[in-house]
Amino acid sequence: FFLISLDLKLGKKVNEGKTKEVYELPDIPGCVLMQSKDQITAGNAARKDRMEGKAAISNTTTSCVFQLLQEAGIKTAFVRKQSDTAFIAAHCEMIPIEWVCRRIATGSFLKRNPGVKEGYKFYPPKIEMFYKDDANNDPQWSEEQLIEAKFCFAGLTIGQTEVDIMARSTQAIFEILEKSWQPQNCTLVDLKIEFGVNILTKEIVLADVIDNDSWRLWPSGDRSQQKDKQSYRDLKEVTPEALQMVKRNFEWVAERVELLLKTKSQGRVVVLMGSPSDLSHCEKIKKACATFGIPCELRVTSAHKGPDETLRIKAEYEGDGIPTVFVAVAGRSNGLGPVMSGNTAYPVVNCPPLSADWGTQDVWSSLRLPSGLGCPTTLSPEGAAQFAAQIFGLNNHLVWAKLRSNMLNTWISLKQADKKLRECTL
Repeated sequence: FFLISLDLKLGKKVNEGKTKEVYELPDIPGCVLMQSKDQITAGNAARKDRMEGKAAISNTTTSCVFQLLQEAGIKTAFVRKQSDTAFIAAHCEMIPIEWVCRRIATGSFLKRNPGVKEGYKFYPPKIEMFYKDDANNDPQWSEEQLIEAKFCFAGLTIGQTEVDIMARSTQAIFEILEKSWQPQNCTLVDLKIEFGVNILTKEIVLADVIDNDSWRLWPSGDRSQQKDKQSYRDLKEVTPEALQMVKRNFEWVAERVELLLKTKSQGRVVVLMGSPSDLSHCEKIKKACATFGIPCELRVTSAHKGPDETLRIKAEYEGDGIPTVFVAVAGRSNGLGPVMSGNTAYPVVNCPPLSADWGTQDVWSSLRLPSGLGCPTTLSPEGAAQFAAQIFGLNNHLVWAKLRSNMLNTWISLKQADKKLRECTL
């Protein structure tokens, strides 16, 4: 049953749920082992069946989803996949709330909101929360109830700031996964997640699991093709044949979830500098591109002193079919950006390295262009990389996920700074 490498010593069982067990790891302080079970349940375990192989399927799904989110920049409890049926996670004190994010109205939402038709779309996605309480069927809670409960986990009191962070994170996590399923022609209808407080860092992180029990997934946006746990909930009776059909759906998801970590879309940034003296400015652009996983090449060419060579370099990058964003780095009189923009259908952005002495005069050569040219200007090297990332993110869900995660993390750091400042003032 346990497929754990021999060098991993198990401590006491910390928790046991319907579909998993959690063990302490004495040799890895601050970490636990999340062991999946071959069990499928519905309606708070009113229906419960053994499904051979489900532990491995769930573990694969969760490991891929958490890896995708972590690489994007979302803070999670996931550490690494340990075996076919278990993964290692940071030890968290769990916050007993299920956060649900919905793009399409279906399921329990329709029962609680009579009059709303199935398929109604929420823009932005709708966020709901449910208090984990099996005896009372996980009642829906409001933000006010959660704040008034004055929960405290791992020394962190759950107040307005923490609730806002979880709500904002829920939306971002849903949108990243929704975007990641789109290249597979799959609609992520809704998603259920949980957060915990990391006992070492005392910060709120995405915890528990995200597997095929956690969402509704409709290939081609068609409910009749559903591949998630709803296919088990909908069974009139559980026969061996019916359970095999459910298992095939789960396997279908586990196979495709691995593709979420890849993208067919390529892209690169080519930075053209008018002089090698601009190298340090260009290196900043290259470094910022790397944070989005975008390859970046640096070239030296002057549109004033060697226009034929500038256009030859341009043709080199146009000819191999890889989508390219050109960044023109030229101080003084910037002819590089406008010349490139007038001679390529690819996007060009100016990022001039302005000097303190002449910057106010020099910048006009980047801003005031001849008619027919569309060449924006950003003074920040990081801004030039972000502009390129936003273009590639339209067709590359991995780049888009990093942009979305950056937005979230910036928002969270401001929220936490505000809380800290108010606590000091009080």
